[in-house]
Amino acid sequence: MNFLAILLCVALHTEYLVNPDGIETAHPRLQWRVESAEHGQRQTAYRILVASTDATLARDEGDLWDTGKVMSDATSQIAYAGKPLASGQQCFWKVQTWGKDGAASKWSEPAKWSMGLLKPEDWKAQWISFKDETPLPSAHGKLHLPPARYYRKDFEAPREVKRATLYFSALGIAELQLNGRKVGDAYFESGWADYAKRAYYRTHDVTALVKPGGNRLAATVADGWYAGYVGYGLLVGRGPDKTGRNIYGKTPALLAQLEIEYADGSHETVGTDATWETSGDGPIREADLLMGESYDARKADESAWKWTPAIRAEENGSVKAKFFEVGSSHEVDLGFQKPAKLVAYTAPPIRVVEEIAAKKITEPKPGAYIFNLGENIAGVIRLKVKGAAGTVVQIRYGEMLHKDGRLMTENLRKARATDFYTLRGAANGETWQPRFTYHGFQFVEVTGLAEKPALDAVTGLVLSNDTPAAGEFACSDSVMTQFWKNTVRTQRANFIELPTDCPQRDERLGWMGDAQIYVRTASYNADVSAFFTKWLDDLEEAQRESGAYPDYAPYPFAHGEPGATHGTAWTDAGVIVPYTIWKVYADTRVLERHWASMTKFMEWRRKADPELKGVSIGNTWGDWLNVNEATPIEYVDLCYHRLSAMLMSAMADALGKRDEAAKYRDTADALAKSFRSQFVKPDGSLTVDTQTAYVLALEGRFFAEPDETRAAAARLAEKIARNDTRMATGFLGTKPLLLTLTGNGQTDLALRLFQSRRFPSWGYEVEQGATSVWERWDSFTKEHGFDGMTGKNNAAMNSFSHYSFGAVMQWGFQTLAGIDTDGPGYKHIIIRPNPPSVGTTAAAGEAKPIDWVKAHYDSIHGRIASAWRANGADFELTTTIPANTTATIFIPAKDAASVTEGGKALGDVAGVKLLRYENDRTVFEVESGTYRFASKR
Repeated sequence: MNFLAILLCVALHTEYLVNPDGIETAHPRLQWRVESAEHGQRQTAYRILVASTDATLARDEGDLWDTGKVMSDATSQIAYAGKPLASGQQCFWKVQTWGKDGAASKWSEPAKWSMGLLKPEDWKAQWISFKDETPLPSAHGKLHLPPARYYRKDFEAPREVKRATLYFSALGIAELQLNGRKVGDAYFESGWADYAKRAYYRTHDVTALVKPGGNRLAATVADGWYAGYVGYGLLVGRGPDKTGRNIYGKTPALLAQLEIEYADGSHETVGTDATWETSGDGPIREADLLMGESYDARKADESAWKWTPAIRAEENGSVKAKFFEVGSSHEVDLGFQKPAKLVAYTAPPIRVVEEIAAKKITEPKPGAYIFNLGENIAGVIRLKVKGAAGTVVQIRYGEMLHKDGRLMTENLRKARATDFYTLRGAANGETWQPRFTYHGFQFVEVTGLAEKPALDAVTGLVLSNDTPAAGEFACSDSVMTQFWKNTVRTQRANFIELPTDCPQRDERLGWMGDAQIYVRTASYNADVSAFFTKWLDDLEEAQRESGAYPDYAPYPFAHGEPGATHGTAWTDAGVIVPYTIWKVYADTRVLERHWASMTKFMEWRRKADPELKGVSIGNTWGDWLNVNEATPIEYVDLCYHRLSAMLMSAMADALGKRDEAAKYRDTADALAKSFRSQFVKPDGSLTVDTQTAYVLALEGRFFAEPDETRAAAARLAEKIARNDTRMATGFLGTKPLLLTLTGNGQTDLALRLFQSRRFPSWGYEVEQGATSVWERWDSFTKEHGFDGMTGKNNAAMNSFSHYSFGAVMQWGFQTLAGIDTDGPGYKHIIIRPNPPSVGTTAAAGEAKPIDWVKAHYDSIHGRIASAWRANGADFELTTTIPANTTATIFIPAKDAASVTEGGKALGDVAGVKLLRYENDRTVFEVESGTYRFASKR
């Protein structure tokens, strides 16, 4: 039997992850994908088996859960509903489905998950540390970079080991080793949280690492976010004694628990306690996420270290300090505080996701060798060198070079971003890579070597939360294809633990404005379901008592105006991001989880603006980096208040909360009425005359009459034309600009802006040499260098890895390629490509209009593809719709009769249904499969 002609069940995930360990939810969600070579194939039923052992599952028995045959086409968001699961429980599962004709598929390949420690009393281990009698750092002019701390415990495994599982957490960041081998491949475990409230823990299956007889469990612990330098704290004087470090505590601590199950059924626990040993004599002499790592290879032999007994972390006692915020200070205790709760880490781990060979070496001054990786990344390097013992190699990082070839480091501000490696003098050379720091860079300066190194002395290691690639985009304009590649690279660089603003300078904060602007594009580039699921917990944890969401999450300290913790449009990320995750992944659980938090936020918004006129309270980030066209904060606030109300109404409907849905619709209507009374003039123009003002008004559907909408869209186009066909929008206006233009009949203008090579534009960045997305359009210009178009930019504010303006790729996928979802989760798909009009030609000095696009997106149901080509009036579209879905396809055509599929008239094609003809497009509904349409426009 040809099963592919029926259905194949593939890509099994639990809580969005592949075979995860340490799941904490009592009812994990399962998902899979069905595939078929047959047009119109769909799932009509499924059966899930979940078993306590792989052998039981292999016998087609589900002793934990057997759903039986369930008549449903659902393949995702299916909550486990079997026997209650215990801490550490292993679960093995597989699925079988039935197709449209009732034929059964074969069973999927098996998948698995394991549960975490579900109850506080399951933790038998103790938080441990070392006796720390050093004073709290208070000097402002000198960095405090203590060595990493090492811990170890010897234990016996006297019987055959059936299973061994390691659970651990850290106040700081930790790497664990079993018998000298690293546990897992992740970086920066256990993760960043507000440590007094909660800490993350990690789970690893270490069965293969435990050997019969004597064993050693060891750990290396560094300051991380807990005690190291965080954000721009040092730059602006935040934190204890204005040092920018020790934000959460003074001395890192470790919690580890190894659970061993023997073949005879007995059980043993090895946990951290005062019987462990600790040392500060190891090779890692400095370890800071921002500042860098220093490693002395001569100290690698731990038999030469001084070891002392570890202590229970609370024995270090109280450490009082004055904590400085903007315009205020308060006393804090930086001694050990046991986190109120331990929670399982739910995002993909941070891993090396790519290795990049150096492309070129230069020597701008004798002995200073600069390696060019050819692209701007975030991560570390692998250093391969040879030299005399005691040789100190200094490694500095930068995103750009000065004209004379020197490393450009002004934009790092207070981030030292420097590593040191001291050679042990190995005859065959030595290799090293940092483990407790990372940097944003394209260029690596190596000094201290006696001879010029080989090109392979430096390899770039790209670090990122390992979010699987989901989309790909290319078009006839190679510059804009390159820009899409730049967005992917920048997204990776900033998806490290949280959606950061930039990886290179002393910041790396989860800025909310950037996140809400970019999240939809992020979902096209990669599967970000688990990544944002985790970060939304961080965000709720950071929510202010008032109900406002702060400017960034986690929220180590305030920034901006005294007493201000939020800014309009930034704070609204607390609604926009959950809405987007629901829309893309049909995830109602994320809405349920955060509904009370979002409701509290909306109550705060209403109290802050009882007259619904728009207010300016908090930080006035507004339309950040607009080009000489500032839009009043009150205006922006009203627009975003309505946007959040509309999204809340949609999410309430999804949750079956009809009364709340109606309430938020009423709020949105009232805000629109207030907007029209304040800002709409009799001729349909706005009293706030900026490009962003018109974009936000059109995006928010504020106008009561179609004529008003058309007038506003015409005014926006006119304003762009009068600005020499250039944008003046900042972060808030640029993201929806092209979507708004296309949605109001201005596709040719949107395409011209997309392809522009003039400042400000995406193409301008690429032609200035960008390999990533820049914070400012003119972070570098060939004419003025780092001083920008005007020659007056602040070089210290030039981030060359900042994804916000990359949000245009939502339009690239959704509108230009035409891949969108009709309702949540891509169950029903929209394919609506938007080629330029027939006869459109390039403007003077601009690129030839795009005449082909090829894109795909791997949705939770499978790959959706759209590839079109336009040649005058001839139009061709090849599209793929995955099994178990349907699609509405909009073909540019002069009439329905001019459209063919596979060279056949549409009446002869099975699975294609003509719906209507509208706005110069023929609209069809299709079943799954691959189609090749052609038409005359």
